Amino acid sequence: GAAAVAARQVGTPYRYGGRDPGGFDCSGLVLYSYARAGLAGLPHSAARLEGHARPVRLSELAPGDLLFFDLDGKKTSHVAIYLGDGTFVHAPSSGRRVETVAFDHPFWGARIRRAGRLHP
Repeated sequence: GAAAVAARQVGTPYRYGGRDPGGFDCSGLVLYSYARAGLAGLPHSAARLEGHARPVRLSELAPGDLLFFDLDGKKTSHVAIYLGDGTFVHAPSSGRRVETVAFDHPFWGARIRRAGRLHP
């Protein structure tokens, strides 16, 4: 599924607007992973991805669900893919690489606001 595809991209450089293994931004990683898992045509925007996803409680997460983050305190500005066991994979920011992060991470974990599920 999409979670396994995304996990295989760990170490790929962040690239603004990137949506392939040459470099990813946060929503580009989601688009690539879901396209490989059979769901193409998703929007390249964290906020628009949230609009496509069915809301899921954080207590009911399943691998492949999307996590939405508020980084500026106002709106969804970042997205990650839940892997299971309290971890997620994402393309963090310029100069960084795709990484796996735990929910207890002081920066990222504290900014998870909502979750959603996409269906192929």
